[in-house]
Amino acid sequence: MLSNHLQNGIETAKLVWSRIPNSEDGEVEGVGLLSTSDGNIVESLDYEVIENYAYREEQAQRGKLYVGYYVAVKWFFALLIGIGTGLAAVFINISVENFAGWKFELTFKIIQTSYLAGFLVYVLINLALVFSSVYIITHFAPAAAGSGIPEIKGYLNGIDIHGILLFRTLIGKIFGSIGSVGGGLALGKEGPLVHTGACIASLLGQGGSTKYHLSSRWFHVFKSDRDRRDLVTCGCAAGVAAAFRAPVGGVLFALEEVTSWWRSQLMWRVFFTSAVVAVVVRTAMGWCKSGKCGHFGSGGFIIWDIKDGQEDYSFRELLPMAVIGVIGGLLGALFNQLTIYVTRWRRNYLHKKGNRVKIYEACLISVLTSVVSFGLPLLRKCSPCPEADTEAGIECPQAPGIYGNYVNFYCSNNKEYNDLATIFFNTQDDAIRNLFSAKTFREFSAQSLLTFLVMFYTLAVVTFGTAVPAGQFVPGIMIGSTYGRLVGMFVVNFYQKLNIEEGTYALLGAASFLGGSMRMTVSLCVIMVEITNNLKLLPLIMLVLLISKAVGDAFNEGLYEEQARLRSIPLLESRPKYKMRQMTAKEACGNQKVLSLPRVVKVADVVSILRTNKHNGFPVIDHSRSGETLVIGLVLRSHLLVLLQSKLDFQHSPLPCDPSGGSRAMRHNFSEFAKPVSSKGLSIDDIHLSSDDLEMYIDLAPFLNPSPYVVPEDMSLTKVYNLFRQLGLRHVFVVPRASRVIGLITRRDLLIEDTEDSAILELQSTSRSS
Repeated sequence: MLSNHLQNGIETAKLVWSRIPNSEDGEVEGVGLLSTSDGNIVESLDYEVIENYAYREEQAQRGKLYVGYYVAVKWFFALLIGIGTGLAAVFINISVENFAGWKFELTFKIIQTSYLAGFLVYVLINLALVFSSVYIITHFAPAAAGSGIPEIKGYLNGIDIHGILLFRTLIGKIFGSIGSVGGGLALGKEGPLVHTGACIASLLGQGGSTKYHLSSRWFHVFKSDRDRRDLVTCGCAAGVAAAFRAPVGGVLFALEEVTSWWRSQLMWRVFFTSAVVAVVVRTAMGWCKSGKCGHFGSGGFIIWDIKDGQEDYSFRELLPMAVIGVIGGLLGALFNQLTIYVTRWRRNYLHKKGNRVKIYEACLISVLTSVVSFGLPLLRKCSPCPEADTEAGIECPQAPGIYGNYVNFYCSNNKEYNDLATIFFNTQDDAIRNLFSAKTFREFSAQSLLTFLVMFYTLAVVTFGTAVPAGQFVPGIMIGSTYGRLVGMFVVNFYQKLNIEEGTYALLGAASFLGGSMRMTVSLCVIMVEITNNLKLLPLIMLVLLISKAVGDAFNEGLYEEQARLRSIPLLESRPKYKMRQMTAKEACGNQKVLSLPRVVKVADVVSILRTNKHNGFPVIDHSRSGETLVIGLVLRSHLLVLLQSKLDFQHSPLPCDPSGGSRAMRHNFSEFAKPVSSKGLSIDDIHLSSDDLEMYIDLAPFLNPSPYVVPEDMSLTKVYNLFRQLGLRHVFVVPRASRVIGLITRRDLLIEDTEDSAILELQSTSRSS
């Protein structure tokens, strides 16, 4: 029997409050609501199925045919997510490649007569592209800034941040990425593509965008946060698959990095979505080979084929490869720490001054990046071309603006090339191909590689956190491949073996930096293998990833975890804190005052309660014939708001109705209680009631959840944490010890076979032991 001293439900944000850094936004009335660093309210998502009378009657009317239709629609949506994300990736890549191609074509044409005029044109074009990106973000879609992966990771962890999955966020992410990446900033488009895929999946899940009149009732199928969560998971995997042309890597990225709940059925749909993306991207690339896509060519999508590189490796090479892993862990951890400091400074001092300062900042960084990428190669002396190698098929020099190694830039002799311009004054994809290239022995000098490493590392730290869509995969690959090639040069000179390729070490360096910064292992390993098309390097990539992750973990957390903490996104990690073992559920509740509702409640009382606090769930109590208090369920704030707005369930009598009849429960479509994705939904201020309405009553029995999760007050907080984390809960009732037990369920009680022969069922159940 439950006492009327029922403790309040523990909300997700309450459980992880201890790990949130001191935020500028405090707690609201002790309820546990949090705000992000941008001022957005953070709420938990309702992944639990609300099994009220309306839900049960609706499910009873659905047969096996509807279940099959429901599953078929999920697969159809997975198909649409794959097609939509693939087309978005193709559009972004074609746009970026064409803007970059036009920029370099015009710049190289002008520098034939004047390098100063070419420099000014180069700076102005980059400035215009970056300005368009930051203007879109600051005035149209603020939630589209950054990579978006920490926010999506929070959503899949059960945290709803308003605005991250809206239609305008999708548009801002697409066009903002085109401007920021095309403008030559030290960032990539891969992280934003993950956010783009999640937005597409979310919009499909809610049937489109009603605000922009892009909604269709045929897509209004999925009404629960649980189903939408699965769709967003498919979108994340599709984004990675589209960014790297790595479908298997996309599946593993969703599993390892962003999701908190995983099922075998979801695995199949995610895999199917990634496969669809791969088909769409390959089809688009095949269509563009005919020259219909302008400057879009082999550099359009990330894939660096180094199958002609190093064929084998010796045991003596494992030591320098391990050194690469250590360097990656150290530089990755340093990168994370520096971005923390820069982000805090921006949040506390710079971005508080408004959007105009954000625009000035992005434009200043654009000019600085252009000056560095154009000016430093001018200060570098050109090197003579090596002897021609007919087997390698690499020409030296390459004409300015032509894809390939050995770029001729500001050289007096036609048989010379500028190694710093080969990686600096180029698109990022082409620069990485040059760093990964095989058969280019001593193409880059150690001085040029060190100069590029220091300058690009600094630019990546400064650029990360500006008000533009920004990914860190490609900058991380460029940083890692630079010091990896440096180590490769040392190994070649030390061992004097002709089969050692500097490009192989560049690949290992890229993997080590990503592992040291993002702390991914399995998914990153598969992604690197897929984009390089060289399975022979798999053991080496695994080695450097394990070392770099271990070294990085000794200093701080991964990049996305640190950024989520800075944004005050209360993630529930996979493991509870150690000190939770000494805490009980009752202690976690603290001195919270329990606010419960009677089964039949006056409308005026409901309005008063909703106006005076921010709770999102309320225990509902009733009394037995003997006068004992019974907790009959949990009613959500959003459901109360729907009832108040519709007024269909108002009654004059304070007596309860008979919910089993279903007449009152079915006045509402169950989908009416679903909150729109990543929007604020109804507010008590949006509801207008007359004085007569306030004197009416509502029977809450048909609309409450009659079977909420309940834990005893002395349960350890570790077990409560695991319950939240594994089931995706939002509320848990903490109650005193029960007075009696009415039954005990074992594994055999859950093994119910689908057969009509009750005798066989009885025989099977008796033959099993508990």
